[in-house]
Amino acid sequence: MAETPPARNASQEEPVEVVPYDPRWPERFEAERALLQEAIGAWIGGGIHHVGSTAVPGLLAKPVVDVMVGVRDLEEARDSFEILAALDYCYFPYRTWMHWFCKPSPSRRTHHLHLMEPTHPEFSARLDFRDVLRADPQVAAEYASLKQRLAVQHRHDREAYTDAKTVFVRGVLERPAAGKAPPA
Repeated sequence: MAETPPARNASQEEPVEVVPYDPRWPERFEAERALLQEAIGAWIGGGIHHVGSTAVPGLLAKPVVDVMVGVRDLEEARDSFEILAALDYCYFPYRTWMHWFCKPSPSRRTHHLHLMEPTHPEFSARLDFRDVLRADPQVAAEYASLKQRLAVQHRHDREAYTDAKTVFVRGVLERPAAGKAPPA
């Protein structure tokens, strides 16, 4: 198995930039979904999902397609790292409850890959937040405005940019109807 690389180095990461929605992002996700299904299907136990801002039609975003894969067992999924490396995914330890990769490199990203167990609360939270943004143009507009401000404020600190969005995301998910289907 490949060695675990060192922690991410912020100085090698590309700056934070948000751009207008690109209608090719869903196509890029679908191509990556098919590639991942073929390559690591043996570890998948919760589907392959397009998450993040590129999964929301019309929303501006960092031009990086976020892919979340539900794996049956996080520890066993480590056996997929060499296969993912052959697909140009760079692994970086990030959170204990997921495996995080970027493609093709930290200095030029086209994709982020998040492997996590579907039973982890963050798995459903990411799907719920995506779905709220798709369904509620007002929330999506508020989020877009926040992202623009934070991209300027944290241009050279991706981690700070991501962390600064957390309060907004959690607030949306705590709203009574967030991520829930309307009553029948």
